[in-house]
Amino acid sequence: MKEKKEKKEKSPMDKAKKKKIIKRVVFGVLAAFVVLFIVMNKIAAQNVLPVVYTSSVSRGDVEQVVSTSGTVKTEESKAYFAPLAVKVGTVDVAAGDSVKKGQRLYAYDEDALADEKLLAELKMQSNEGEYESTMIKNNKYISELGEANINLEVLDQQIEDCENYVRELNRKITDKQDALAKEGALLQISLLDWQNDPGSEEYMNLQKLVQLNTYEQQHNDEIEMWQAEVKEYEEKIAAYKEYRSEMKSQKSSSESGSLNSGSKSKLVADTQIEKINAEETLSSIAEVEGGVTADFDGVITEMAAVEGSTPTVGTQMVKLESTEKVKVEISVSKYDLQKIAVGQEVDVTIAGNVYQGKVSKVNGMATTNNSGAAVVGVEIKIENPDSNIFLGVEAKVVVHTDVAEQALVVPIEVINSDQEGSFVYAVENGILVKKRVVTGISSNTLCEITEGLNEGDQIVSSVAMGLEEGMAVTAIAGE
Repeated sequence: MKEKKEKKEKSPMDKAKKKKIIKRVVFGVLAAFVVLFIVMNKIAAQNVLPVVYTSSVSRGDVEQVVSTSGTVKTEESKAYFAPLAVKVGTVDVAAGDSVKKGQRLYAYDEDALADEKLLAELKMQSNEGEYESTMIKNNKYISELGEANINLEVLDQQIEDCENYVRELNRKITDKQDALAKEGALLQISLLDWQNDPGSEEYMNLQKLVQLNTYEQQHNDEIEMWQAEVKEYEEKIAAYKEYRSEMKSQKSSSESGSLNSGSKSKLVADTQIEKINAEETLSSIAEVEGGVTADFDGVITEMAAVEGSTPTVGTQMVKLESTEKVKVEISVSKYDLQKIAVGQEVDVTIAGNVYQGKVSKVNGMATTNNSGAAVVGVEIKIENPDSNIFLGVEAKVVVHTDVAEQALVVPIEVINSDQEGSFVYAVENGILVKKRVVTGISSNTLCEITEGLNEGDQIVSSVAMGLEEGMAVTAIAGE
């Protein structure tokens, strides 16, 4: 028979060991609760919808502006050129100086200017005297030419008439002489017929008639009268021809001495040119006798006048740029170009001062800026310039391009876009949807909606990452 083992008595657990066991139990229970919490949260999360915030489409005013910067420049400038080759006396301003209208810029030497004035006056007098003398001579030549032409015509006719008359007289003389000679010949024949009867009365009569005929042929009164006339007219013809020779000489000298139409036109033109030149010189002298003065308020941007120097006519002496008519030049990109138009109001800030302006010009062609982008130049006229404006400084520009009053507006950040155009997100029956919209003008904060929304429509203010059209969401309306 086996002996029964003795039972060991249980000793009480020490406190440290007991504490360790309690900690393990507590940690185990806590871990179980954490796991249970995570599991419960995951289960709950599977049943909670994403939250989106919405706002109402409202009406309001929206203004579109283009903000940029530009350079202040003048709208009016004048270059003063030397009208005379006269020594400069004094120079009163320098480049960079601000001047007032009427202020003297520089002046010419008074003595040199007086000499130039006297020379111009003498040239004008000489030119006028030469023209007058030439025209007097020309008129004399024209008068003599007219006289010669008239006299030559008359002389030619007189010579012709006299020569014709002499020919007629010579014909009469010849006819008369022929008739007397014929009569004498007939008498001689008759005398021969009576020569056998020399004592007869007939023969004696024939001899007398022959003698009378012979005398008549030598001393016929008509022939002698006609011959005297021939001599007289031949002397006339000789005188006429001599006078005609004089008239021909007069005509030739008059023609060579008188001005033809081309020469006369040239004389008139040359005289007029010299007169204009002299008058312009005198006018220029009159304008600068008191010095060259500023035509408007402005700034001297270039000064080439030097005291004591004699400039060449046409040399630029001074350049003045107006501070009364001022503009700002800006460059706009192709994106802003469609917003800009002549007449738009502009706020211009120069050195902290704000001026009112208007778009005055939009260039018709683009240029390339330093970045290689195409830009278009725009000019803005400052309407209220003052003495605080400096040419060449930078100006901040805000162009008020357009405004829409009481239009449907939404915050600009809610506008989205894709390949089909612009859209906003809205919630319809708990579903996130896209609503296509047509936008109008926009400011930095608001955008005009012209189509696609109505006043009061609730649109999503922002869409969290991961949300897409068609998802169920919980909408929380904002203001």
